[in-house]
Amino acid sequence: MPLEQKLIVIVGPTASGKTDLALKMAKEFNGEIISADSRQIYKKMDIGTAKPDGNWKMVAGKRRYLVEGVPHYAVDTMNPGKTFTAAEFKELAVESVEDISRRGKVPFLVGGTGLYIWSVVDNLQFPSGEPIKKLRAGFDGKSIEELVDLLKKVDSEAVLFVDKKNKRRVIRALEVAISTGQSFSALRAKSEPLFDCLQIGIKWPFSELFERIDARIDEQWKKGWQSEVESLIRQKYSFDLPSLSGIGYREVVKYLDGEMTMPEMIRILKRETHRYAKRQMTWFKRDKQINWIEKNDVAAARVMIADFLKKR
Repeated sequence: MPLEQKLIVIVGPTASGKTDLALKMAKEFNGEIISADSRQIYKKMDIGTAKPDGNWKMVAGKRRYLVEGVPHYAVDTMNPGKTFTAAEFKELAVESVEDISRRGKVPFLVGGTGLYIWSVVDNLQFPSGEPIKKLRAGFDGKSIEELVDLLKKVDSEAVLFVDKKNKRRVIRALEVAISTGQSFSALRAKSEPLFDCLQIGIKWPFSELFERIDARIDEQWKKGWQSEVESLIRQKYSFDLPSLSGIGYREVVKYLDGEMTMPEMIRILKRETHRYAKRQMTWFKRDKQINWIEKNDVAAARVMIADFLKKR
């Protein structure tokens, strides 16, 4: 039986133009946008996350984050001190898709966090166990290299997809494997799809994408990224938090702590963001359901979306 609820998904690496394309298409096709970005969901982190400029307004009795009049979900809702998991994102996104569809609008799922995208598109089932304090205490004192080596021994499959530079995610995979006796990868199993999805990916030649990344970082710095980080420091947020431990904020903190000069910090930040964009493309290329468009080919996206929405 065909799935009734349709979902348009727009993916791509950082700085590829996902936000602009999604806004154009949402305006044309009566859509609303669910952000699949693991950092833009946090408040007080606007410049460093390239959060789209918007305002909170009451719409039909509910507060909505509006960007150029288009409601956005999973944006600017969480305190940076809170942890927000992929499982929580999936629950929020599924509820949002169903709500948007009920009101006769077209839901768009847009972002570069692959696990968030797959959680909805592939209906992933996540491990439900809570972190175990004794295990975590033992892991916290180990280096990331030691933890990755341990993960290879207890769950060799998980090493293939867990971000091996992200200590928190490696520890989580270890917790699940040791406490349940099952592979973390096996527990992240796909289920029957929830929605009829059209996936559109934006790709650029890496040389051009890197230029876009560099220009955006320069603009973020001009807009006051340093002040944003200094404000978070004054509010006593730890930069070991999941919200603040990613690329960008940690480099700025090192600069503010005197560990590197500003030109050195900008250079490293650009280099690490280039590497992150390459990893994103590696992740997305695994998904053969994605229909790729070149650069900012709005016309191609428009045709695909129009055809998709006509089909019953």
